[in-house]
Amino acid sequence: MAAASSSDSDSGRAESSEASSKWLDAHYDPMANIHTFSACLQLADLHGDGEYKLVVGDLGPGGQQPRLKVLKGPTVLSESPLPALPAAAATFLMEQHEPRTPALALASGPCVYVYKNLRPYFKFSLPQLPPNPLEQDLWNQAKEDRIDPLTLKEMLEGIREKAEVPLSVQSLRFLQLELSEMEAFVNQHKSKSIRRQTVITTMTTLKKNLADEDAVSCLVLGTENKELLVLDPEAFTVLAKISLPSVPVFLEVSGQFDVEFRLAAACRNGNIYMLRRDSKRPKYCIELSAQPVGLVRVHKVLVVGSNQDSLHGFTHKRSQGLQAVMAGLANGEVRIYRDKALLSIVRTPDAVTSLCFGRYGREDHTLIMTTRGGGLIIKILKRTAVFVEGGGEAGPPPAQAMKLNMPRKTRLYVDQTLREREAGTAMHRTFQADLYLLRLRAARAYAQALESSLSPVSATAREPLKLHAVVQGLGPTFKLTLHLQNTSTARPILGLLVCFLYNEGLYALPRAFFKVPLLVPGLSYPLETFVESLSDKGISDIIKVLVLREGQSAPLLSAHINMPVSEGLAAA
Repeated sequence: MAAASSSDSDSGRAESSEASSKWLDAHYDPMANIHTFSACLQLADLHGDGEYKLVVGDLGPGGQQPRLKVLKGPTVLSESPLPALPAAAATFLMEQHEPRTPALALASGPCVYVYKNLRPYFKFSLPQLPPNPLEQDLWNQAKEDRIDPLTLKEMLEGIREKAEVPLSVQSLRFLQLELSEMEAFVNQHKSKSIRRQTVITTMTTLKKNLADEDAVSCLVLGTENKELLVLDPEAFTVLAKISLPSVPVFLEVSGQFDVEFRLAAACRNGNIYMLRRDSKRPKYCIELSAQPVGLVRVHKVLVVGSNQDSLHGFTHKRSQGLQAVMAGLANGEVRIYRDKALLSIVRTPDAVTSLCFGRYGREDHTLIMTTRGGGLIIKILKRTAVFVEGGGEAGPPPAQAMKLNMPRKTRLYVDQTLREREAGTAMHRTFQADLYLLRLRAARAYAQALESSLSPVSATAREPLKLHAVVQGLGPTFKLTLHLQNTSTARPILGLLVCFLYNEGLYALPRAFFKVPLLVPGLSYPLETFVESLSDKGISDIIKVLVLREGQSAPLLSAHINMPVSEGLAAA
């Protein structure tokens, strides 16, 4: 869906009645008090029960009192305040564990607030930027009372007009004050360090390594600092950073981060920049004649709405499909386009400010609109609706009445289809039985892998660890080497313990419990010990290795080591 700006009303009165027959008016509340735009609307199954809810990042009346709202049908289920105006909302899967419930990400100011089951789960803050050195020097002089507030204001205004590095929020607030308020502001903030913080302007999601609909996704953030950040879905660390010539306002992503992806960023300078994987700078640029107000990808066509009452489509490959684009106009119309053809027009009582189309509740094709006056409109597409290019009446062409000579393969296909219709229940039961058997085998293989623990990796995002064990020797004394690695990108790990659990009647270890040194990210640390076999009957057992945190009883990582039979004792 793309939101276009105002346009003059033209022909299409017949289309209005046609559109009204295609849509069911499910709900209209002009007093819903919802003030938002399309980027802050999301439809998601937040509880994994098949019931899709509407997530709204509400700006509040007049941009005051922003709130996060969740609606089920026309009813508001929950409502919570936000510290700043929302910029975008997105739902994504963070992990593969069951139950597969998506997380909700809401971008507001310099932070991304992540919710799971509508409860706060994590807060990601953008890294701070270095301040302007001239600005820092001025505040240091103000701290030492070497300049007065009026001189400070004049010099800060000069820096704001000429310097390439923007001023901090503290200086910008100071420049907005009256002369009588400046001295008190300086006395209050002159001892504080200057911090320059950027904010998020747009956000979307990118599949991590699979193209499935329920695959794990990464968050892609556009910032006021002309950068794009790709976040890891589990540890929320920055996986990639891309610089742009201008501030991004709309994003469209396709592909997978670990394989190959394409990213289109519409920026404030009126250009659209195309990027690919491993590109630190944009590879292509599309220059628009006006500012973009919406961006959406329809198959391989990139559709852009501009503030010159027009839609633009860009592509390097043509494809066939049935998707269309919705554009909300200032005259209260919502127009539906496929390529250049106008398919239908939906008229609303007020100008539409945001559009969202998808599954809502149990209905697959639901159109949700909010109006300029804060109203909420919900329409459901009829299952019998047919969109025809040019606004003509729907119906079969005359050529369909002609009988065709059906080839033998086609006739065989039709017979097979009829058989599937007649025996559909039995075929479905057979498929379900095979599916359950496949799941059972997969579960058994997974349990066997957990028991063998051939290459254990820590499942917790707080302690990213990897353990690998090697046993050397013929016996009765074996050399056991543990290779412990910190898989995080920048955070060292300290305060870990290694404990061995074994049958004391079969094995003896000089140290069954020892501390682990500081683990630097990316390096593999070998930890060596000796194991003496006490049995003379040629039997072996497993030794369990536990990695724990000091003061905690639950292990962070565990592994089972299958010890070999001692050849020396067996021969004796």
